[in-house]
Amino acid sequence: MEKYIVTTGRTIELAIEAALQQLKLDRDSVSVEVIRNARSGFLGIGASPAEVKVTYEAPDEAPKSALSSASRSKPKEKPDLTPSVISRPGKPIEQKKSEPRKQENKPERKPKPERKPENKAEHKAENKPERKPKSEHKPKSEHKPKLEAPVVKEYAVAAEGSVEAQIETFLAGLLKHMGSEAVPHAYKVDDETYRADLVGGDAGLLIGRRGDTLDAIQYLTGYAINREREKRLRINVDAGDYRLKREESLQQLARKMAAKAVKYHRNFTLEPMNAYERHVIHSALQEYPEVTTFSTGSEPHRRIVVAYAKEK
Repeated sequence: MEKYIVTTGRTIELAIEAALQQLKLDRDSVSVEVIRNARSGFLGIGASPAEVKVTYEAPDEAPKSALSSASRSKPKEKPDLTPSVISRPGKPIEQKKSEPRKQENKPERKPKPERKPENKAEHKAENKPERKPKSEHKPKSEHKPKLEAPVVKEYAVAAEGSVEAQIETFLAGLLKHMGSEAVPHAYKVDDETYRADLVGGDAGLLIGRRGDTLDAIQYLTGYAINREREKRLRINVDAGDYRLKREESLQQLARKMAAKAVKYHRNFTLEPMNAYERHVIHSALQEYPEVTTFSTGSEPHRRIVVAYAKEK
């Protein structure tokens, strides 16, 4: 069952945050529709907060019973079936006493004589349980599951003067100024794309809130490498496989919103995303003929709308 709540705040983001705290859900589990943007007014006169409509999926409610607990009838008491003495004038009726049953004379069974063992050795052999040979007992170590060692990526050493070496040199200086101990490793993906992994250090510090810090590092790296180049190169910077995990999460979100758009015949607006994340959503829903996607708004609040494609 689909439900929604309407919340307000000084900004759209604060209104969304208030709804998420009230519902105790994360941002990827809801869809947001902006009802009204915040207005500052003139000298505080006519100011109004931002208002958003947050839609979420709630479990279906179980049907209520036709009879309430108060209206349910109490179990009927069983009638007393014991015979009563009815007195009539002149002739009292006496109750018949039950006579005890006569016990039938059954022949007594004689116990069977127990067979005594012929000697003490036979008696000991019968009482002792059979012991399994020691060879059948397996050591406990064989039953324990083997722990697989984590896979460690191996990076090739960048050639002197190559694009990979330029990327690593710039990132090493930038991370030093940030106070991070991470080590950059760059490698070529294709003719126009390079990737740099930041290994070690505090990955959370380098990623930031929703990848904001990582996006800034990626932007500065791309600007420094492409500043004196005629052909622009795409440089992707990642830390702790955040980009890969985020891409999988966005693909799941896209499929979920597409299913809801088809089910309810409605359009759903997603949270603000950067150009790379919007590209992931568009690509994930290209093979869904029942929905279409388009972007709305301006940076940095540009959003994707997952719309139901009406049948002609």
